[in-house]
Amino acid sequence: MSDSTERFAYVNGIKICYQIYGNEDDFPLICVHGFGSKKETWIAQVGDLSKKFKVITFDLRSAGKSDRPEKPYGMDVLAEDISELMEFLNINKAHFMGFSLGGMIVQHFVLTHPEKVDKLILICTSAGIPHEGGIEMFRKNQLERIELIKKDPEKVFWQDALRGFHWKFRKQMEANPKKKFYDCWSAEDLIKYIKNNPSTSQDVENQAYCVKTHNTYDRLHEIQHKTLLIAASHDRLVSKTSLIEIHKRIPNSIYKEIDKAGHEVHRSRAPEVNTLILDFLLN
Repeated sequence: MSDSTERFAYVNGIKICYQIYGNEDDFPLICVHGFGSKKETWIAQVGDLSKKFKVITFDLRSAGKSDRPEKPYGMDVLAEDISELMEFLNINKAHFMGFSLGGMIVQHFVLTHPEKVDKLILICTSAGIPHEGGIEMFRKNQLERIELIKKDPEKVFWQDALRGFHWKFRKQMEANPKKKFYDCWSAEDLIKYIKNNPSTSQDVENQAYCVKTHNTYDRLHEIQHKTLLIAASHDRLVSKTSLIEIHKRIPNSIYKEIDKAGHEVHRSRAPEVNTLILDFLLN
C-alpha cells in the first residue's frame, strides 16, 4: 500500500509534485485537477478509488507545490508534462480523469498519446470556449480573486461557493461550516485550502492562455477510447450542454448527469460520482 507521501518528479524541465494512493500493483488512474486548483481537489475520490486502483494525483505546472514558470505555455506542454511523469513513474498505460481545465488537458493528452490511455473520465469540462470574451472575463475575475485571497480568503470561498455548489448544498455548508461531508472535508477545510499555495497572477495568465487556445471540437471523433462524461445539472461555470456536445462527438462515450449539483460536483456529490467512476472503470 502506498503511503501517499508527497514526492517530486523532474520532468519536461520542471519539478512536479505528486502523490500515489492504493496498491502499487493495481492499474493506474491519473487525476488532473482544474483551473487555480491543486491535487487536493480529489480528496473525496482517493479513498474510494484507491481501493481498486493505484491513484496518482499531481499539481499541474503553475499550481500547488509544482514549479511555476513565468514563460507562457500551451496545452501541448501540459500534455507532455503528464507523458514524462508517466515515464518517470514507469507507467505505460493508465485510466485518466480530468475535472474542468483538467478535462481539457486530458482531451489533448489522449489526442497526442492515445496509446498511453485506457479509459477516460471527463467531469464538468468543455471542448472549447465559444466566446473569447468569456475567458477574458473569467481571467479578470481570477486575477481579482487572488488579490482578495490575501485579504479575506473566507469571503473568496463563499463567493466561489455561489458558482460551485447547488444552493441546497450551499445552505448545509452555511448552517455548519465545520460539518465534515463524507468524512472528507468541511467548508472550513476548503477555506484553509484556498490559502495554501494560492495561484499567482502569472499562474492565472498562463492557465487562462491554455483555456483560450483550447479547441478540440473537430478532433473529438478521433477519440476511440471508452469515455465517461459526468455533468452537473446546475453548473454555472461549464454548462452541461458542453458535455452533451462532447458526447455527440466521442463515439464510445457515456453521458451521466448529476441532478441538483453545481460545478464542484466531485466534492458535493462525491458518493454518486465515485460510484459512477468505479462502475465505469470496473465493467
